[in-house]
Amino acid sequence: MPTPAMLTDMYEYTMVDAALHDGTAHRACVFEVFTRHLPSGRRYGVVAGLGRILEYVRDFRPSAADLAFLRDNGIVSRETIAWLENFRFSGTIRAYREGEMFFANSPVLQVEGTFAECTLLETVILSVLNFDCAIASAASRITSAAGSRPCADMGGRRAHEEAAIAASRSAIVGGFMSTANLAAAQRYGIPCIGTAAHAFTLVHDSERDAFESQIHALGVGTTLLTDTYNVEEAIRTAVEVAGPQLGGIRIDSGDLASMAQKARHQLDALGATGTKITVTNDLDEYAIAALATAPVDSYGVGTRLVTGSGHPTTSMVYKLVEREGSDGQMHPVSKKSFGKSTDGWRKRGLRAYEYGLAQGELVLAGTAEAVAAWDDTAYGETKDLSITAIDHGDIDESLTTRDALFAARDYHVQALQELPVNALSLSDGEPAIPTEVITLS
Repeated sequence: MPTPAMLTDMYEYTMVDAALHDGTAHRACVFEVFTRHLPSGRRYGVVAGLGRILEYVRDFRPSAADLAFLRDNGIVSRETIAWLENFRFSGTIRAYREGEMFFANSPVLQVEGTFAECTLLETVILSVLNFDCAIASAASRITSAAGSRPCADMGGRRAHEEAAIAASRSAIVGGFMSTANLAAAQRYGIPCIGTAAHAFTLVHDSERDAFESQIHALGVGTTLLTDTYNVEEAIRTAVEVAGPQLGGIRIDSGDLASMAQKARHQLDALGATGTKITVTNDLDEYAIAALATAPVDSYGVGTRLVTGSGHPTTSMVYKLVEREGSDGQMHPVSKKSFGKSTDGWRKRGLRAYEYGLAQGELVLAGTAEAVAAWDDTAYGETKDLSITAIDHGDIDESLTTRDALFAARDYHVQALQELPVNALSLSDGEPAIPTEVITLS
């Protein structure tokens, strides 16, 4: 596995090399991560990945092998190699907490430090946020469509092995309850689920033999896969083998709504009234919404979850918005490129409420003093959306714990309830709340 210091692009090191030689490397700077627009049709996004970013920043230091590679390939000078030997991020990171909603121009994450140390973090921060936020946003839509029925991540075989673990974590932030991925369960303490695949049935001489074997190994509370041959016959055999205390059945093909309805009636007729029905098979938020009236107890979601349900990135960017000049003062900087312009000065995100319901997002832009002192009384009730994750190099380790992951899921539930009800609509539409950028003089 590469070290965090190599999860980056070459030009970040070459920029640092040049800046160290011309004297600008140590200028104080503020970089911000935001998206210019939500994915098409989406009404909100969900922040995820902050805990992973903090772990990467904590361990972001080139190894001896990394330094040798940078030197031997002529990427940076020997003077820069010497500087990198003692690299530690000493800056400050403020960010929207995991589980929070974001919109276009929300200052999701802010990095403050020297130009050199902030520049080196760009790619790893963007790679985490673009992926994790995409998965958490999809998970939120999926779990909202599922209502009180739990969703399990089953997408490990549809993504890169490390991406699958990150996706499992982000799915929890977005409301999922469990994962089939053992590595994710081990790393993050996520409840793990799983029983048997079609191959287990097929390797036995009969479906009955397969069911008897699984029940012998896992007990009557297990879930039996019933659509290898004929669902009706499989359910009959399952109840005969396990008795009416059978834990559950899984249906993985066909018209899931009608098959679940028929299965429920059959199970009840056989006395297995407590047996749960789980459905899988390329589910997404739309398919799950269509199953709202079907007698389904839980969902297993794979491909569409780990690919962001059609939007595998949130198009976040990492931009310099404020820097120290040769006069020692901080100055705003911004791009003027057509279609890709940015706003100068550091930002502060606030959410305005009325009767506990979110009305809009306020993005304040200005000097550190002006942003901190802004009087929000004209907007009624407001909430500051950012927390300090790293304070002058001191990492808030509580944000990297397993407890923090599940706290993020709970926070997300609360934040979603604060949005207008149209945020839950699966149809294309405008963002759930408007965003107003206010530049302070």
